[in-house]
Amino acid sequence: MTPSTTSSLGLALLRVALGVVFFAHGWQKLTEFTLAGTTEAFRGMGVPLPELVGPAVAILEIVGGAALILGLATRIIAGLLVLDMLGALFLVHASAGIFVDAGGFELVLALAAGAAALALTGPGTFSADHLVRGLRRGRSSAATA
Repeated sequence: MTPSTTSSLGLALLRVALGVVFFAHGWQKLTEFTLAGTTEAFRGMGVPLPELVGPAVAILEIVGGAALILGLATRIIAGLLVLDMLGALFLVHASAGIFVDAGGFELVLALAAGAAALALTGPGTFSADHLVRGLRRGRSSAATA
């Protein structure tokens, strides 16, 4: 395998793993905790504007997780998920230390770092973004011919 192929496989693995985790957390906020419960939990944690932020985070994590799995709008979605995780880190988890079993920030830091890597590098070859770029190139070169 070429370095390009192995890099794209690595990015696909990262995208899918992060996408599954984000999707699961958003789904949990929507179905298990409910949007009302998520809003109240955010309020209790001191998150500003919990009536807006709670549902927005749940939707971002579901839609964003699915988009990462597919590699669709990867840089934008990953950037938004970085902001989501930085908010969670600084507003909720930082004061509890690093370990997640004590409410710490290890999970949100890892998710933020992975999402930041995708925002910086893009989705790789095995992605919907790559497919869309190829289709656009094909149409633009056909229009100029």
